[in-house]
Amino acid sequence: MAKKHVALSLFWRTFFLLAILLAGGVFAWTQTFRAMEFEPRAVQAAQQIASLVNLSRAALGSTDGIQRVTLIKSMQNQEAMKLQPREPNDKWEPYEVDRFTRAIGQELRSRLGPDTLVASEVNDAPGLWVGFSFDKDPYWLQADPTRMQPITWTTLVVWGGIALIATVLGSVAIARLINQPLRDLSFAASRIREGEFDSRLDENTLTSEIRQVNMGFNRMARELAKVEEDRAVMLAGISHDLRTPLARLRLEAEMSVHDEEAKRNMALDIDQLDAIIDKFMDYARPGEVKLVPVHLSSLVDREMAAFRDPSQIRITSRVAIDTKVMADDTELGRVLQNLFENARRYGRSTDTGIARVTVSYARTGPWVILSVRDHGPGVDPKKISQLTTPFFRGDAARTAATGAGLGLAIVEKAVQRMGGTFEIANAAEGGLIAHVRLKKAP
Repeated sequence: MAKKHVALSLFWRTFFLLAILLAGGVFAWTQTFRAMEFEPRAVQAAQQIASLVNLSRAALGSTDGIQRVTLIKSMQNQEAMKLQPREPNDKWEPYEVDRFTRAIGQELRSRLGPDTLVASEVNDAPGLWVGFSFDKDPYWLQADPTRMQPITWTTLVVWGGIALIATVLGSVAIARLINQPLRDLSFAASRIREGEFDSRLDENTLTSEIRQVNMGFNRMARELAKVEEDRAVMLAGISHDLRTPLARLRLEAEMSVHDEEAKRNMALDIDQLDAIIDKFMDYARPGEVKLVPVHLSSLVDREMAAFRDPSQIRITSRVAIDTKVMADDTELGRVLQNLFENARRYGRSTDTGIARVTVSYARTGPWVILSVRDHGPGVDPKKISQLTTPFFRGDAARTAATGAGLGLAIVEKAVQRMGGTFEIANAAEGGLIAHVRLKKAP
């Protein structure tokens, strides 16, 4: 079973690559900032606590015993900082539980002495408690713990989210800027493919590489337009120049050839040459058509009427009367003529020698699919994709008659000019089926 490959447009590919790159940069910057901010913040927090402890020691040293008790009681009523004696039966929880708090504890012991205690809770009272001694008396100093906290993940997430949003918007803008010239080139190339050679790209863009590509594309479009114009003139001239001697040959055969069978064969050869010239002219017809609502059923009936010989072809139409499509009446008529002629030549059943053709339709969303099916021998599946190639013919089973080999190529080209698609396949019940998909008329 063949694997399906999902192709991303160049815009989304560029966008995702830029977004990943910039998001990775934001993440790396955040981690670097945390690493660089971690140690200075821990040192700064420890310095503030050590300063408070030293100030408390200085205040205790400047008072006598009675005043010291008064000082301790007054400091116990403070909210930002509290000082109280440390009792032997005090219960406390260690403060150093992670890398940041351990850094603060180490810094405090290096500044206040190795016997310094750092606790996160004393006697069920949470906070940042520092145990120190003065004149052999132990004390607890409680400081505001919010000063000692590192930058929280919430703050990092908020700033990281803002940076990511800016990254996405920047990626969209950069991807659009990078892909705009390629999108213009793709659009102009699609117009060239549809036969519109007047597409021109900006030759004054600031990017030198894009400017060179645009100049080369414009030169190519001009050359293709000239080639197309020369080809149309050449084919028109060939058609005119060939039909004049053919008319003389027909007149000469009528007047000079007395054998009726030879005269009839010569007339058939001349008609065949004339039909081949018509095929060439149809294939070389310019690509611009004006699309109008066309009654599909009436058009099918009109083209069926041109194939009246029941000994060669019998056509049945199942197209509803109210079915309309956006098409060119002449072009779509030419499509049906070639499909019916192809069926008459190559789609005859092996038992009766008569080509039985069924014309049906289906509506799918904004489209109408017109199907023309014969009940002939079909085509080798390997060769179906080549049937619309100019001058190509299928296997011997479908080449019982001569022709220019342009019929289905003309059909495909005409359908494309009308904004539709053309597909050929072997029918499940036998024979060849052609699907013409055109826009449904409002």
